[in-house]
Amino acid sequence: MSSASGQHPIRVLIADDQRVIREGLTMLVRLIDGVQITGSARDGEEAVRLAQAQRPDVILMDLRMPGTDGITATAQLRDRLPSARVLVLTTYADQDTILPALRAGARGYLTKDASAEQIEAAIRAVHAGQTHLDPLVQERLVAAVAAAPPQPPAPDASQPPAGLTTREAEVLTLLAAGLSNAEIAQHLFVSNATVKTHINRIFAKTGARDRAQAVRYAYHFGLANPSA
Repeated sequence: MSSASGQHPIRVLIADDQRVIREGLTMLVRLIDGVQITGSARDGEEAVRLAQAQRPDVILMDLRMPGTDGITATAQLRDRLPSARVLVLTTYADQDTILPALRAGARGYLTKDASAEQIEAAIRAVHAGQTHLDPLVQERLVAAVAAAPPQPPAPDASQPPAGLTTREAEVLTLLAAGLSNAEIAQHLFVSNATVKTHINRIFAKTGARDRAQAVRYAYHFGLANPSA
């Protein structure tokens, strides 16, 4: 696995009600260079309590747990510990689970058949402030948006919504099409830093917390084509 020497370790808390999964994930994550396990929790309530005490950077969160479930715990952490980033790791990838988890504040979503490399990539991406979604999750999220009832057009359809500039609307369209920052930069012949600046401005203007919410916004205002 890739090295992160010279940097502060990424502190990770694991929350899962099954002991064998907690122990397996602990062993796996400990093999990642530059990552430190702060502890493990058996349910959402314990996850919130340990997170407040240990201040991890990333929380690997199961969703279906007894007592306080992972979605409730994620929402509590969003309000009580905004610096912590929740990465969902669950068996379930249906729309009725994905959407509530993202609305609660999860910054990443993986299924439990993810490889060690995928888990490492997700931890690093979420820690860096990015959104990381399993490809299956992305597919089902887009399907959910495409299946939603059509919304009325914005009052002035000739202008991008939310005060977006023409270039910001173009970046949002490409983002909704699934392009990475680097791919958007290549498409528009600009730097990665410029793309990141545009995306930060898009988030601020649209009220989106992450790329998933920005994608939903793009579909809502017709800046993305579900059939594309």
